[in-house]
Amino acid sequence: QQRIAAIRSWAYIAQRPDWVLARDEMAARARAAEARLSDALHARLTERFVNRRTTVLMRKLGADAALLPVRQDEAGVVSVDDEPIGRLAGFRFEVDPAARAGDRKLLLAAAERHLPDLLGERAKALLREVEVIAIESGGKLCWRCETIAQLDRGRTLLTPRIALDPALSRLDPVTRIAVQDALQTMVVQRIGRQLSSLAAIEGVARDPHAGAALRALALRLVEAGGFLPKGDALEPLLPAQRDRLRSLGVRTGALDVFHPGLLKPASLTLWTVLAQVWGVAALPSVQTLPPVLRSAGTPAGYRSLGGESLRVDSAEKLLRAAHGKRINAPRRRYALDPALAVSMGLSTAGYARLLRLAGFEVRTPRPLTSEIFGPPAPPLWQWRPSRPTELATRTKSDIPPHEAFAALSAWAAG
Repeated sequence: QQRIAAIRSWAYIAQRPDWVLARDEMAARARAAEARLSDALHARLTERFVNRRTTVLMRKLGADAALLPVRQDEAGVVSVDDEPIGRLAGFRFEVDPAARAGDRKLLLAAAERHLPDLLGERAKALLREVEVIAIESGGKLCWRCETIAQLDRGRTLLTPRIALDPALSRLDPVTRIAVQDALQTMVVQRIGRQLSSLAAIEGVARDPHAGAALRALALRLVEAGGFLPKGDALEPLLPAQRDRLRSLGVRTGALDVFHPGLLKPASLTLWTVLAQVWGVAALPSVQTLPPVLRSAGTPAGYRSLGGESLRVDSAEKLLRAAHGKRINAPRRRYALDPALAVSMGLSTAGYARLLRLAGFEVRTPRPLTSEIFGPPAPPLWQWRPSRPTELATRTKSDIPPHEAFAALSAWAAG
């Protein structure tokens, strides 16, 4: 430091043209000397710090190593006698990256003697904060931004297993089992809170008295997040089975079978994670559930309408309004106002696509000639329900003898 002070005095002198002859040369030589001295000072200070940490560890790693003062701060930094040796990332120890290669084994040895106590304290903190653990994409359980466990495929989609991170194997067996049980309980309770409706549907799928058709439909609903295209999904169900499905809160719309209680961001996010763990292809859920989405793919709870996705309950609202207009219309063809659809954010083309999917047909009026003034006539719609299947319209006398067993099987299923 004294040499640096002297060099800075020379740097000042070199700037005076009336004091030195070769001012530029002397200033450059002063700057170079100051740079070399600054680098040497930094190297000596670093060496002194590293040597002190190594000396402390070598002196204390003896018979009294158990008495070595080891501390861990809130950031997870582990220090021995106030000298940092690394940090705990979750339950994994990471050596100080500034340590020299020759000191890494020494630092690891110092940590190994005290990791059980440190990890035990960390496990107690984890058990106190188990409710704040996040279930992230792919089934990762994260605590304090570190992965501590992973959801694995269980017996059903709603009953995943817990696989602890290998770093937790350093815990003693009693603590490790306590952590495993706490995480399993947390996951079960969270599924019970956010997916209770889906759990009730899964209960029907396991009920042997529910009937094969209803059990199969319940399984499909669970694996689809509670939303299915209507199609012919309800045709095999008996009236009593339909009533039981309705008692679970499942609604039968014009196009979809769905549970409105599952249209919540938290519920869909959790189901998406469970579906990924189970192996069902599922698009990432959205943080909010607007009536209309314009994105690639159609997440659970939405119906695809070309480049737009419409939430299933919003689709049902629009179709109910269209059928109400149909019932009250004085003529067979009638105009439908797209104002409600536009207020939801749906384009008129998307609204027309939805109506066509629900069985509505449109007749576009002829364009006005140049001699006629006024607004163009609106498109007129007419509902044409799909025709019943051929088997449902045939009587017993119409069925040939070789189709008797097939017809009997169809009646039994219906």
